[in-house]
Amino acid sequence: MAAGFRPRPRALRLPLPPAASRCLPLPPAASRAGARRGSGDNERVRISVLGTTQALQGDGTPVALGGARLRALLTVLAIRPGRAVPVGRIVAEVWAGDPPADAPGAVQALVGRLRRALGRDAVASAEGGGYLLCAEADDVDLHRFDRLAGDGARALGQGDAAKAAGLLDEALGLWRGPVLADLPDRAALAARWEARRLDARRTRLTAALDLGSAAEALPELTALCADHPIDEPLQALRLRALAVTGRPAEALAAYDVFRRRLAARLGTDPGPALRALHRELLAPDCVTAPAQPPTAPDLTGLLTGAPGSGLPGPGAAASGTGASGPAGQAPEAPGSAAQAPVAPRSPDRAPGASGASGVFGSTDPAPVAPAPAAQASDAPRSPDQAPGTPAPGGVLPAAGHPIPGTPAPGSV
Repeated sequence: MAAGFRPRPRALRLPLPPAASRCLPLPPAASRAGARRGSGDNERVRISVLGTTQALQGDGTPVALGGARLRALLTVLAIRPGRAVPVGRIVAEVWAGDPPADAPGAVQALVGRLRRALGRDAVASAEGGGYLLCAEADDVDLHRFDRLAGDGARALGQGDAAKAAGLLDEALGLWRGPVLADLPDRAALAARWEARRLDARRTRLTAALDLGSAAEALPELTALCADHPIDEPLQALRLRALAVTGRPAEALAAYDVFRRRLAARLGTDPGPALRALHRELLAPDCVTAPAQPPTAPDLTGLLTGAPGSGLPGPGAAASGTGASGPAGQAPEAPGSAAQAPVAPRSPDRAPGASGASGVFGSTDPAPVAPAPAAQASDAPRSPDQAPGTPAPGGVLPAAGHPIPGTPAPGSV
């Protein structure tokens, strides 16, 4: 080795202590990724405030949050994900009118505890003071519910009741208990979200009626109407459900009870929509869904003119009369409007006038003109008597006019 040569020291790689490693800056993508306890999307922390406040890891494991103050702080931040919340508002909502002596210091200490529970990048400091939860709206069940409920209402408005039902079921399934339960003074904020939930339930029940599930929806409707006795849209849904399940009398009685309740409590009458529904219930031709499908009529002999069927035999075709009405018109097939039961008709309605198509979506079946009654069709006829010749008594069975030169019935 040459004189004066000094070997260069080797660089040593020593692990950083845990405290120092937590102080290293994170890449920008990590700070924008939301509340995480790791590096993968499956480690994303989701926040639930539709009930007792919870933080759940990606696999559903709850995160230990500690005491009530920490849960209250997380609730305050989760209501406004990604938005800065001033220290003053945090103090007002977490301590509810009983702030600590050093409020900013108490908030800072509480934020430190929340960062240790959720991860250091879960809560960021905002410029000008305040803190924000680094999460997307869908990471918080409150905002996920709001999005799904809105999507369901739009689907129903577009006529897709099945899609609306699926979206609203998912939205309502997120609720585990009273909303914002860990806020000390939750009344004002919770009232808004409870009203939003009731609106979603109304929309879901409307979809159920549109899908033909009125019988299944009726118990929930009855319970909701008892909890909200002056909610007119709920009452209208209940009246519809009663009517289409074959209980119009109960629907009329429920309307009368609601009308008297409104007059007693608010001094007002039901609105135009509910009054229109009431008029449809009163209509004598109000068609409702039967409890059981109608029994098929006995068609024995109807197409052969068998004795006792009330129809002429094959020879009636020559006279141009029969069950089908005027000559040349084909007889009605089984199951057609001629055999469908016709709803009761008001005395002042002309035959053939169609019924109003309203909330029940029904109209009157088209009336069928009855075949003319034969006045002497029951008189015996000889087997070799030709069709169209007068029966005994000088009366044609089809028309009932006396033949000239023969005595009229009853003149003998």
